[in-house]
Amino acid sequence: MNINKYKGIMTISLPGFDIKRWKTYADWRLLIFLLLFINVRIPFKIVALIFVYISQFNFQFGFKLRNSRIPLFYLLVFPIAIAAAVINQNFSNLYYIPVFGGALICWALALLAVHQVKLMVDKTDAETIYRTLIIFFIINAVFSAGNLMHIMWITKSINPYAFMGMHQRYYINTGDDVMGISFDISSTNAVICAFGVFYFIYKNNLPMMIVCMSTLALTYSNLISILVLLLLAFIFVYKTTRNQKSMIVVALLLYVTSLVKISPQNEKYINEVTKSTLRENRIEKQGHAAGQATTANPGGRFITRDEQRRKFAQNYLDSLSRIKAQQEKPSALDKKIKSLPLTDDGRLYIPGPNTHFAEFYNTGEMTPDRQQLIDCIAAHKDQLPLCRLEPFNPALPGKITGAIQTFNYLISHPLQSIVGLAPGNFSSKIAFRAVGAGIRGNYPQKYIYINPAFMHNHLDLYLSFFSKDAGFRSVRNNPYSTYDQMLSEYGILGLLALLIFYIGFFARHYKKLSYGLPILMMVTGIFFLDYWFEQLSVLVIFELMLLLNIKETTTPHLKTKTTVQEELAYA
Repeated sequence: MNINKYKGIMTISLPGFDIKRWKTYADWRLLIFLLLFINVRIPFKIVALIFVYISQFNFQFGFKLRNSRIPLFYLLVFPIAIAAAVINQNFSNLYYIPVFGGALICWALALLAVHQVKLMVDKTDAETIYRTLIIFFIINAVFSAGNLMHIMWITKSINPYAFMGMHQRYYINTGDDVMGISFDISSTNAVICAFGVFYFIYKNNLPMMIVCMSTLALTYSNLISILVLLLLAFIFVYKTTRNQKSMIVVALLLYVTSLVKISPQNEKYINEVTKSTLRENRIEKQGHAAGQATTANPGGRFITRDEQRRKFAQNYLDSLSRIKAQQEKPSALDKKIKSLPLTDDGRLYIPGPNTHFAEFYNTGEMTPDRQQLIDCIAAHKDQLPLCRLEPFNPALPGKITGAIQTFNYLISHPLQSIVGLAPGNFSSKIAFRAVGAGIRGNYPQKYIYINPAFMHNHLDLYLSFFSKDAGFRSVRNNPYSTYDQMLSEYGILGLLALLIFYIGFFARHYKKLSYGLPILMMVTGIFFLDYWFEQLSVLVIFELMLLLNIKETTTPHLKTKTTVQEELAYA
């Protein structure tokens, strides 16, 4: 250990480690806040806010109608929610009070969080925040890798994505358990990693982009992945340098490779679709090709009958040769048997179990969470028309049906379309949670609250899908949507507030945004998939990155340094 004096300040240095340098290397307060706040548990979020407000006490939010410091949306939701609850006379039901209070607390936590994020962005240079985000995404990747290693230990398989044992407990569902540092659903981890992919592409940081893309691939969140791939294709042709285009290609190849090599069931699905398409067109194509071959040669000259016969004989002999070669080619099983040691009794080969047999599939046993849904249906069956349908053969995905339910209800109740039905009454995380059926978290049984409109629409829809077999329990079949939430529970005013004073707050800088543009587009897309404001995790990362990008583009001298010159000519 060496003790040095630098400008009158004593520093303690270890070999390769300088405490003073590491203290200023990153914004550790921001890092601690992010790690705590994105945790799925509300107590962790509250601790994060207490910590950051003690270290940086400030409640000057700076709301303005024009050029507001933070999105005015966070202020507008409170009067809209109160007005909706009063107009709909929800407070006459005492069980609604904790639901309403929980919704307002959620909005308050989001407001307090974005205020502190804005303060830290304003007071911290972009380079320090850049290094802080590197540490954050590395920690998230380590936790995600830990999730995967835990699954590998349980399954005793190097690739649990292809492991069909344990009644397919993992297999294609393996990604659902890759939760990362948030300990939330895997789609939360996928969205956070997607933000990192775009951020590090524009920062020309290839290693960190690979880290984020690899972690995203581990989650195999299909809808999120499709959205990311589309946005990567978009930014490939829109305002990116040659170096960034190369990184985009690497990201695409990385995901496709993981899809083919790590998760072979997806490859099999693609192959089956391709083969099916080819089978449909094979006869027509062969007939068309044969007709062309018997009328003209490549040069356009008509061929004689003798030439046609010779051509036919040649094709026939070639076909026989190909068939013979395929028959003589040893199969994978033949190669495996020949590699076994030869004994006096021959080679002993014991085939492994065929995991495609029924006993290796999901047993269909009743899980506790599914049993809760069935019990809920039994308790309210007369009020759940969709749940009474037998057999249940939905014509549309549940998410689309949910949107149709919302529009139909508001059209038939025009007064409620202005300010909505109030929080927790139609489409929100707190509405599902207050059912007391274990949906989106536990809720005290003695305080259960279910609004009739919610019962007859989104709850009925959700139960009709998710009380069934695994084939129905998919993201595309739940009615979760931020847009749906704002329209149904906060009305047209709430939806306009979201579009104008939240999305619009960031979108007005679209001409100057770099990595912020695809991240903003990503958020507008994922708002169709879940109640992200109530998640209190993904959007704090989004707001940090957008506020940082706005700061960088409006004050060029604060732009983050990168390993590659930003002045590269655009390709």
